[in-house]
Amino acid sequence: MADSPPAPHDDDDDLKAADAKDLHRAVRQEGEEELRRPAASLFWSGLAAGIAITVSLLTEAALHTALPATPWRELIVALGYPVGFLVVILGRMQLFTESTITAMLPLATRPSRWALARTLRLWGIVLTANLLGTAIAALAMATGALGSEAIRAAALTLSAGITELSAGRTFVNAIPAGFMIAILAWALPNARDQSVPVIVIVTYVLAIAGFSHSIVGSAEAFLLLFAGRTDVWQTVAGLIAPAVLGNLVGGAGIFALLAHAQVRGEMPQGDDS
Repeated sequence: MADSPPAPHDDDDDLKAADAKDLHRAVRQEGEEELRRPAASLFWSGLAAGIAITVSLLTEAALHTALPATPWRELIVALGYPVGFLVVILGRMQLFTESTITAMLPLATRPSRWALARTLRLWGIVLTANLLGTAIAALAMATGALGSEAIRAAALTLSAGITELSAGRTFVNAIPAGFMIAILAWALPNARDQSVPVIVIVTYVLAIAGFSHSIVGSAEAFLLLFAGRTDVWQTVAGLIAPAVLGNLVGGAGIFALLAHAQVRGEMPQGDDS
């Protein structure tokens, strides 16, 4: 007697597993390409991303200035938050929080000194470039070279919110932000035709939930510093560093390892595909 065809739910399970492996492969290959990029390419791309991501703060400030003080204003203002991410991600610029998963998957798949060194190299260059970019843009805003005085005042008002959290609370608050940006980087290869709404939805949730994103948050922190609202120690140790570490834990430490764990048992030893 001929073998019976597999039950429909078996096919569904196989398809889901194949999809997960395909996503893992796509994100991992993107990460491997990033690990091999020249340092200068990573730096200039990261610098551009740091400057461009500040568009999120500018757009939020412009909306805040234009809208009346109502209970729903913050929900509309938060619509400006995804703008910088759209510019950076669709422009294929190098953003630190995206690289928490793309660089981590090659290391988790084939651990080696080379992969570890290259991952740390990538994170170090991109993070430094991102922060330099946000510092440049924030200085331009603080000195009035970028945006009107009304937008500058609104940006300072919006940025002041990050000082309400202690360093420890900022760290914890940054973990879900790192997790969600890692989800975004994981999902985009499977949602190219819907990339704009996917980016907008994920980053809008970050904004309305008030989670701490290290790079957008650094633009806010630098603006407060250059405007004389904070000092260097508070800016670096109290605002930026805890957000960076929290994003790493959420992106590289939780989501990337979970994403790898779900397909690890289905990957033959030494399989590079």
